[in-house]
Amino acid sequence: MKSQIALILTIVALCSCNRSTISVITHQATLADYQVGEKWVWKYKGITTEGEVRSDGIDTRVIVRKKGILCMTIGKDTIPVTDIVKPEESETQKYDWPLKVGKKWKYESNWTSQDGTTGSQRQDAEILSYQEETVEAGTFMAYTIRYMGTTTNSRGYNANEEEVWLYAPSIKNFIKLTQHQGDFLYVEELIEYSKPK
Repeated sequence: MKSQIALILTIVALCSCNRSTISVITHQATLADYQVGEKWVWKYKGITTEGEVRSDGIDTRVIVRKKGILCMTIGKDTIPVTDIVKPEESETQKYDWPLKVGKKWKYESNWTSQDGTTGSQRQDAEILSYQEETVEAGTFMAYTIRYMGTTTNSRGYNANEEEVWLYAPSIKNFIKLTQHQGDFLYVEELIEYSKPK
């Protein structure tokens, strides 16, 4: 009896250990994976270590058809889905498709903000796990992707940064982002996902 209990406990332990290392390969979503009416809603909040709230709100994205073209609304912008699913032609992209646990790559981005400030991000990325993750919108199988590096800008800002993204292939989007940048913490979490039946 004791040996049977020990065997059951060993099997349970092995199963729980392997949950985060499921061998799955995920390719980038295609145009055919999106449908009109599909909707994602995130809540976000950014706060300094001193308690100053710098951002707090809701971000909604919806798939619509505009002039016969499948598009995603992002705030006041409407972007063709073909632009979203187009493979990046960079060796340092945000997501290095296909995704799989253990994969590592470098992410680099240069940008210009609306006020003309220029900046850059340089990060090392690694996929840590693929397992069930629960957010306000529900429970999803998701990759945990960690980015670590620095962000700088033309106004003299320079900060170490760690971002953790939970990316859920079933909804073609992230379900949570946690970002530590210098003295600033930013969290964005999916609170609603829906698609037509």
